[in-house]
Formats: sequence, C-alpha cells, structure tokens
Amino acid sequence: MLVKTYGSAVFGVDALTITIEVSIGGGNKYHIVGLPDNAIKESLRRIESAIQSAGLKMPRQKIVINLAPADIRKEGSAYDLPIAIAILAASGQIESTETADYFIMGELSLDGGLQPIKGALPIAIQAKAAGFKGFILPKDNSREAAIVAELLVYGMSNLGEVVAFFNGKEKPERVFVNSTDTFLQHQDSYEFDFSDVKGQENIKRALEIAAAGGHNLILIGPPGAGKTMLAKRLPTILPPLSLQEALETTKIHSVAGKLNAIDSLMTARPYRCPHHTISDMALVGGGAHPQPGEISLAHNGVLFLDELPEFKRSVLEVMRQPLEDRNIVISRARMSVVYPASFMLIASMNPCPCGFYNHPEKACICGPGMVQKYLSKVSGPLLDRIDLHVEVTPVHFTELSSPVATEKSALIRERVIAARAIQAHRFQGKTDVYCNAQMSPKMVRKICNINVEGQELIKKAMEKLGLSARAYDRILKVARTIADLAACEDIEPEHLAEAIHYRSLDRDSWAS
Repeated sequence: MLVKTYGSAVFGVDALTITIEVSIGGGNKYHIVGLPDNAIKESLRRIESAIQSAGLKMPRQKIVINLAPADIRKEGSAYDLPIAIAILAASGQIESTETADYFIMGELSLDGGLQPIKGALPIAIQAKAAGFKGFILPKDNSREAAIVAELLVYGMSNLGEVVAFFNGKEKPERVFVNSTDTFLQHQDSYEFDFSDVKGQENIKRALEIAAAGGHNLILIGPPGAGKTMLAKRLPTILPPLSLQEALETTKIHSVAGKLNAIDSLMTARPYRCPHHTISDMALVGGGAHPQPGEISLAHNGVLFLDELPEFKRSVLEVMRQPLEDRNIVISRARMSVVYPASFMLIASMNPCPCGFYNHPEKACICGPGMVQKYLSKVSGPLLDRIDLHVEVTPVHFTELSSPVATEKSALIRERVIAARAIQAHRFQGKTDVYCNAQMSPKMVRKICNINVEGQELIKKAMEKLGLSARAYDRILKVARTIADLAACEDIEPEHLAEAIHYRSLDRDSWAS
C-alpha cells in the first residue's frame, strides 16, 4: 500500500514542501531514497523503537520511503514523525485519510516522545501558502508556528498522541496565538535604560544620531570608560519593531533554533555580541548545512563587536559586503542561500595595546608606532563603512556621584521615532530604503543638498582629514540625520560640522 504524508525542508529562511511516500510490499528490508542525509538514514531505528513504545507494530515487510523532490538534499531528524505516520498508515494502523491534509514534522525519541525542530515558523508559512489545513509538530514549537493565522496548529508530546489524533480518538485543542496582542504586550520590555548612565552626554548624543539614521558606530576609549555599557543600551532607543520586521526576525531565529518554547514572536530588536574568537563562518553563516550567522541573527537589530582589533582580520573583512548590501549570499556547488543581514554595527576598541593612549590621567606605556600599528588592525575599507567614530573618555567622580537624574531611554526614543518618521515620508515608495544610512550614492546627491558655506566646510575637512569618497557620502548621511533630529528641512553648516566631528578617528588624523 502506498501512503503520502507531507513535511518541509528549509533553505535560507524559506521553506519548501516535501512529500514523504511510503510503500509497503513483499520482502523484509527497509529502503530510504530521495537524497537523505545520515540523520534521516538513521531515523528508521528511532522510528521502530518509538512505534513499539506507543504499543503499535513495526511492519516486518519491505518498506520503501521516498522523499520528493528526489533531487533536493534532505537534512535533519525532523522527518522522523511524518515517516512514522506514513508507515503506520500504509500498514493499516492509522485509519484516517486526513494525513494528507497536514504538514507533519518532529524528531522522535526512542520512547516515542517528540523533540523540538528548527524552522517551525517558515514551515508553517509554507503550509499555509501551499493550502494545507494544518500543521502537527512538537509542543515546544507550537506557539512559534501558531503565529500564522488561519492555519490549524496542534502541538503534540509523543507519537501516541499523533496516532490518536488521526484515528479520531483524541482531538486536542489547537494552539492559538494572537500575534498582534503578543507583539504589543512585550514591545517595550528592556532590561537596561540610558538613565543608568552618568555623564557621557556626547556619547549619548552620538548613539541617538546612530539610532535615528541607522548608522554604524565605533567607540574608542580606555578600559572602564563605559563603551560596553553604552552599547548594551542602544536597542532601548531604537524605534520599535514593526510587525513585519518582527516576523522577519523571528523566522531567522527559528531557522537557527534560537527560540524557546514560550517565545512565539520576537518583539524586541536583537542584540548580538559575539566573542572575538568567532570564526568567519559563524559570523556570516554557512557550514556544510548552511545556517544563519551572527550578522543575520542581528537582522533588524544591533551587532556589537567588543574589542574590534582582537577579531581576526579575515573575520572583519567578510563583513564588508554585508554592510553595503544588507544581505549575505552563501554559495555552494549545488545551491546558493541568501540570508538577510540589515543590522547596525556598533564596535568598540581600546586606543592602544595598553589602553591608555589619550587618557587624561594615566600615561600610555606603548612604544613608538605601537598605537598606529594597533589601530591598523582594523582596515581602512572597514572603517570607511562606519559612519560615526566617537572617542570615549572616563567619567569623572563628580559626574558618577551626582544625584541629578539623567534622561530616560523613552525620551530619547521619542526623538528617534520622530526623525525616523521624517525619513519614512522621504523614502515613501522606495524599496529596501527605510533610513538615511541605507541611501545609495545617487540618492545622497539628490537628497543631501548643501549650500556654498557647507561645501567649503566639507572641502576643508576632506583635505585636512584625508577622507575617502565613501567617507564624504557618510558625512552627508549623518548630517542629514542630524538635520532630521532638529526637524530642519535643509542641511545647515552646523549639522555638517557635527557630522565631520564624528569622523575624527580616521587614520590620517588620529594617533599621528
């Protein structure tokens, strides 16, 4: 007897329908075809034990299992459950004909329990798009999949529950999640706040500009000056995720297996802080079975690289293309996968190996040329892609001990949201451009017009600082953001002057 069940394979952040065909006939061997990987080839041993643990019988006949389309490689243990259900249906132990109406995915334990899978959200989206009635999957993934409206989602704990479901003995309640309510309820839940930070008003201003325009930023200063503390609070002043952005972000974390059982939708912008020992592949994604890297997990959020010069040069250089294109293409011989990577890069570093160059109180003990050598660990092309360079100085005791309350993140965020609203109106009708940092060079020339006084100011800065053409564009983008924060229609010379100030760490003018 031939029976078909349906599952899915995830490629990038999207899913593809997979048909599981099981035929039982004369003989006594098991065959599984359709380009399965080792995890799928081993599944028959797990399936046999799970079926027996559920009080059912594994057929002692020839079983042929085909995973179609047969020319696409199938990976992972999530096909255990659809294969088991197809075997039981083909052997007459499941009476229902409804098995073809549902996507079925899940990894089986030897005792029949269901283990969580990766990519439940994109699979649920594909199930709805392909016209299936519902989705049966492990209970730990059920809330994640239930975000997809108009799809019947059932979370199961073991194989016996799934068999009872199709035999009509037990019909559990469908899992329902109101994505809009969930999104609004947890939208502003942050552990940190800018009101915790004493002093550092100039750094807060730079972070506000970065948040308002989506700009990349580097903080350079001695140990203990507050670089990491300030970076951790940046997500609290970014505009709230839109529902569409939340779904995009959740899909990526779902594919990477980073969501837990209680998460249904990511409502806060991601903040990723990888250690400096990270490999190229872990940062940008890839592997034998491609997975999203840290830059994709930071999509719609912040990627913080602490102690930037300590990262391997090759790791930093692979970020150059994603910073420009806002996606990463992972190419293999048989396929190419695209992961989104629209993130804000926030980096920090010490000014020299000992950390005390330019310190107001402590003397630097580095030898001649060591400061420049340390800074040169970060390449010029990468520094060019960072819009704001900000020098951080230690906070004086009088500021630390001051009882005066500092500005809360909520107030800064209101100004950021107002500036983003101006940009949203400016870029209305343009695809893939939502903030000033994403403007193309052609758009910069059209939108960032400056008067004669401003032209003369930026000309002198270019000559004095030895800035590149890319740095020129970034100064204009930052100046446009400063003007938006001030609700000014035109870029004034004072806006340009402040933007130029944030290029003060370019190598021709710093550590010389």
